[in-house]
Amino acid sequence: MAHPRRYSEDDFGLAELREICFSLPDVIEKETHGRPTFRTKKIFAVFGGMTKGSDGLDYPSSVLVKMPEGGIRALADDPRFFTPAYYGPWGWIGFDFLKGTTESGETDWALVRELVVDSYRETAHPKLVAQLEG
Repeated sequence: MAHPRRYSEDDFGLAELREICFSLPDVIEKETHGRPTFRTKKIFAVFGGMTKGSDGLDYPSSVLVKMPEGGIRALADDPRFFTPAYYGPWGWIGFDFLKGTTESGETDWALVRELVVDSYRETAHPKLVAQLEG
């Protein structure tokens, strides 16, 4: 059964996330479970997310990323981050674009890029990671 689309092309942060993801080697975008995902062979970023449970909060302007081991614990108390439904137990964390701002009140796109690149390194083939490093 197909999932309903859970985003719009003009959603805040989607264009910026696409720009970041497509700057990395061999990335494709595929809609999965109604959300844009970015991948090489494996998913490394998902646009939008929610928390699990009856009080599940929706974060439509966010990115889910795979964190290096131990990285989630370091961010657990940071209000810009959330544990995403379904992905959370597998080492993923969500970053809310609307809460993730700099002192000037703008979204911290440098941090988003750092999170996405770290996730790419966690999931991409070593040859692709070497291209990124080169």
